Formats: sequence, C-alpha cells, structure tokens
Amino acid sequence: MRRLRTAAVAALAVSALITAPAMAVAQEDHVVPAPDFVKSMPAPAKVEGVRAAAELNIQYQIQETGYWCGPAATRIAISAKNGNPPSQQQLANELPTSTNGTDWIGQVTRVLNNHIGGGWYETKEMPNDPPTQAQRDLLWRDIVLDVDKGYAIVANIVAPANNHPPGYPNYTIYHYFTIIGYNSDNMTVKIADPANFGGNQIYWLTFNQLATLIPPKGYSA
Repeated sequence: MRRLRTAAVAALAVSALITAPAMAVAQEDHVVPAPDFVKSMPAPAKVEGVRAAAELNIQYQIQETGYWCGPAATRIAISAKNGNPPSQQQLANELPTSTNGTDWIGQVTRVLNNHIGGGWYETKEMPNDPPTQAQRDLLWRDIVLDVDKGYAIVANIVAPANNHPPGYPNYTIYHYFTIIGYNSDNMTVKIADPANFGGNQIYWLTFNQLATLIPPKGYSA
C-alpha cells in the first residue's frame, strides 16, 4: 500500500497489534454487499476437481504502521505454510518497504518464494480496468487451486470511494491484503485485511468485487 492518509492511519489503531487464528476474528456468515455495478458481471469459468469451499488457518496481524500493509499481508500469507513467520519489520526490510509503501506486487512474490520453498508463487498482473474475462477466469482459478494446496494469495488493490471493502475511508485506498479462502457455491472469497478499518479484520467479499479491486495492480499466486 502506498502511504495511507492521516485519517486512515489513525483508523488502523496500530498500537493494538493483534496476532490470532483466523477463526477468532472472522465474520463467518456475512458477505459484504458488492456495489450495484459489480453485481451484473458474469461469473468466472468453473474450475473442475476442486472443493466447493476451503479456508486456510493463518496468523492474523494488524499492520504495525500506516505503510506496512505489504509486509503484514505477506506475513499472513507465509503463516498459512509456516507456523513461525518472520516479523513485519523483517519483511519490510526484505521487500523493501518505505514510508511510501511497497511499490510492486513482484516484490511480494520474491519474498514469499524466499520463505516458502518450491518457487510456487508467480506475479499475475491485472492491467485492465475493468478486468477482462480471461483475467477474471485466471484469478478465480488461482484462488481455488492455491487455497486447495494451502497457499494464501496476496493482492495489491486500488479501492475507489464507490467500491470499498468494509470500513474503508471515503476516498481511494491503495492497499495489500491476503486471500485465505473461497466458496464456489456463492462465489465469495475470504479476506484477511491487515488494515483493520472499522475493526474489519477478516471478512467475505464477492469474487466479482475482488476482481474489480485489483486492477490496474496485480497479485501473487
């Protein structure tokens, strides 16, 4: 995330660093309503041979500074595979992250592969806004296949005021968060959001809304 504006930084309550299993802070039954312009988007292509739904166990932390969403989201993703993930400070050094944030999702991909063996992660760019059907199909396929294999996804998002996850301030937010689950019955995705805007830490978004939040950035999957 590029540096959050002052009001957003205050909303982070960064002094209240929290580490907890995902289930402890999840809003299990509530799916955030998508904006009207998102609801009419077609569904992505179905992926055969995967479960109807899956969720990962992770260690959740609120980002420790207003510009450490990249390190915090990366740490959450690493924790799905590694029960002793590095600190946000270490990851901020490795990415590297400055007071302007983490510049590019490719930096996250490199650090994820450094801490999770096998070179699984690749950088997936989504330059088209709105995304093409092919980009949406690939995003859904990456989510279900990665989560089924135990890998969380880190997404770099640009959320304008008319298309926000829950609790976001009323202006464009540049941010990183982590995708930790999916449900193909209602086409939703589970998000671990280190910003903690309005106390919203782990929540469900429709897949279609997620797909509109990522362009023109990208994700590590």
